[in-house]
Amino acid sequence: MSTRSATILLVEDDASISAALEQVLGDEGHEVIVAADGVTGRDLAMTRRCDLIIADFKLPGMSGLELLKEFQKGRPHLPVILITAHGTSEIAIEATKLGAYDYLLKPFDMPELIALVDKALASSRLMLEPVEMGEAVSAHDALIGNSRPMQEIYKEIGRIASKPVTILIRGETGTGKELVARAIYNHGDRAEKPFIAVNCAAIPETLLESELFGHEKGAFTGAATLRIGRLEQAQGGTVFLDEIGDLTPSTQVKLLRVLQENAVQRVGGRAMIPVDARVIAATHRDLESAMQAGQFREDLYYRLNVVTLSLPPLRDRAEDIPDLVNYFLRRYGLDFGVTNPAIQAEAMELLGVQQWPGNVRELENVVRKALLISRGYPISLEDVRRSLGGSVKREQDSSVLSDYVAELLAAASTGEQQNVHAALIEAAEQELVSQAIKLAHGNQARAARWLGISRLTMREKLQRFGLHPAQESGQEHR
Repeated sequence: MSTRSATILLVEDDASISAALEQVLGDEGHEVIVAADGVTGRDLAMTRRCDLIIADFKLPGMSGLELLKEFQKGRPHLPVILITAHGTSEIAIEATKLGAYDYLLKPFDMPELIALVDKALASSRLMLEPVEMGEAVSAHDALIGNSRPMQEIYKEIGRIASKPVTILIRGETGTGKELVARAIYNHGDRAEKPFIAVNCAAIPETLLESELFGHEKGAFTGAATLRIGRLEQAQGGTVFLDEIGDLTPSTQVKLLRVLQENAVQRVGGRAMIPVDARVIAATHRDLESAMQAGQFREDLYYRLNVVTLSLPPLRDRAEDIPDLVNYFLRRYGLDFGVTNPAIQAEAMELLGVQQWPGNVRELENVVRKALLISRGYPISLEDVRRSLGGSVKREQDSSVLSDYVAELLAAASTGEQQNVHAALIEAAEQELVSQAIKLAHGNQARAARWLGISRLTMREKLQRFGLHPAQESGQEHR
């Protein structure tokens, strides 16, 4: 999961490690503030705005654990990653109890650190940015819409937010299930404790149990240290289990036991560890059919299904589309540096008559792409058509590519075009690089990582295609 640029406080007394981390994190687009001792790190964290702290376990003046205690008093939602050369179970358990997001053992791989930083920043955003309900002008995340179905959702969130019950959120992909889960968290009585989201479908089956329940040192090949699972990390807070319908049978059994006994057993362990965490689950699957097919446990279904929220698909609340479009224009207008983004009436009408099989998420992607295409001008009907061509209907998905292939082959048949294969690959690569650097807001290191290429290769491709990161990030407009 990639994140926006952030301010990171690095507390590390080893100058060589500090310089290396500052360089790597800076290449990712983050601002890095460095402190060489615990006391300075504490003072900076309390006086400067920062989004994440990376601290060595052993520091002059104040240890990493002592820093954690200070942060929990003053800034409980600030994620802290500890770095230690001593991966004992005592350190892991104590750090987690004190609220550390995670810890890394020295020596570690830089890609491992980058991935952990991205996850920690994303987790922090889920807690720190409240989900507004209704028309939101300044909020980054909001449940938008005043239609009757959405009004019912808002009422239900208010009724259940502070009730100590497990909640199952149902709805098609892209309807906003995570936003609803976060709104419940924001308005509940656990809002000062962690909110941890786990996408059960995005984690390989072999790693999911370890991610959820943790594991003991030596539990399996590669388990070099004890790992605290997400359920245990969410002590006192909320765990959001997205795509719960994709859990394997063995993981379903273990989750059922957690819900029944309010305790977790780590992989490879015997002790039952008490856990006080509210579970909110979500799925787009038909769980009733899955139960009949023997793919989902009936007893787990009834444990999860204490309260159910069913989110309407976008096609059933089309009257909310103009509000959603204007919200996304404001949101991405700020990101892309577009002042007062606008859309023409006929372009809005075209958006309003689509079926949106991908729901709100699909509409968001189309609006974002149209805003990039328009380069600061009001979004036109043609801008929307181009955006829809790559997002809405499968027959439309292939039509643009098919037309271009036909054009190339026709030119080849008359001798006007040679090396059609190379020309097509070149055009596709240019589009891929262009969109990646736009989405990364001009950050070459981040775009390169998404594409799986080196920064040097990314730089060469930008030069070859005549792409300039400042322009492609939306800082300049035609």
